[in-house]
Amino acid sequence: MRDIIRWLYDKATDWLTKEGEPSPSPLCDYNRLGFELRPGDVLLVEGRSRVSEVIKIITQSSWSHSALYIGRLYDIADPDLRAVVEYHYDGDPEDQLLVEAVMGQGTVVSPLQRYREDHLRICRPTGLAPADAEKVIGYTVKHLGWDYDVRQILDLARFFFPWSFLPRRWRSSLFQHNAGNPTRTVCSKLLAEAFNSIDFPILPFIERNDDGSVRFFKRNPRLFAPRDFDYSPYFAIIKYPFLGMNDVGLYHRLPWSDEDIYNDELHKFSPPPPVSNVQPVEERPTVDGVTMEVAVEVEVLEPTADEARQCDQQKAIATDGQPPRHLGFPFLRRRG
Repeated sequence: MRDIIRWLYDKATDWLTKEGEPSPSPLCDYNRLGFELRPGDVLLVEGRSRVSEVIKIITQSSWSHSALYIGRLYDIADPDLRAVVEYHYDGDPEDQLLVEAVMGQGTVVSPLQRYREDHLRICRPTGLAPADAEKVIGYTVKHLGWDYDVRQILDLARFFFPWSFLPRRWRSSLFQHNAGNPTRTVCSKLLAEAFNSIDFPILPFIERNDDGSVRFFKRNPRLFAPRDFDYSPYFAIIKYPFLGMNDVGLYHRLPWSDEDIYNDELHKFSPPPPVSNVQPVEERPTVDGVTMEVAVEVEVLEPTADEARQCDQQKAIATDGQPPRHLGFPFLRRRG
């Protein structure tokens, strides 16, 4: 009987975790996102499986999965933790790695490449110290091999049903202390416990007292969902769309000239010509074929002192072929 139940469970798990087709129009730039990731970042995934759709409905969010980025093998400073990761992952040492709790697999180490065709988002804990990031990674690595807690997903789904309609043994165990198997977990619970272990806030309860003091209280890790990392004010959201507004390269549209290379010592910046009040010369009117003379007043602009000095310097260069000594330093010209 137990074998039959296990067989049915495996078939149901395979059916629920079967991936659908990726979106024909990608929403994020995988290469840039992978370059930006840092150890300790939370990666949100919009899954394509049937269980992902169920989680989206239960949590009222587009994010169905969360994972912790731990970097490459050589990024893990603790040799003991690195040895544990090597034991659970036999891929390329250059792979970017995630620790995640996956239905049907439990808590495993996966390559980032696994989610290349999915919609992803980085949630970066603001101000997380490198030493604390290592502790968060260590907490998740120590849970490698744990089973996936399917009951917690069912407990979340029970919030959609009236409490009084369910038998007591079917009611949610989310609010019970140490409910369920202690060696089972889900993705968001694992990450919430990891950040709680270093007192990093995600969505804490805040108590404000009359004297102005404030106290933070940690939430039950079993109540967390992937969307909470996106919603938390203590995590910075990093997005890399497939084609961003900064990818156009506006500097290519600058009015560059290909005619010559200018030398700063010999060429000066030419400002736009000053606007004068000279009126355009109108055509002279004719009366019975005879052209009439019209007096036109033309305003002549006097050159400024700087323009006159620049003109004298250019004349000196044209006559001698060499610029005068100490041309740019009048106080040195008097000595020379």
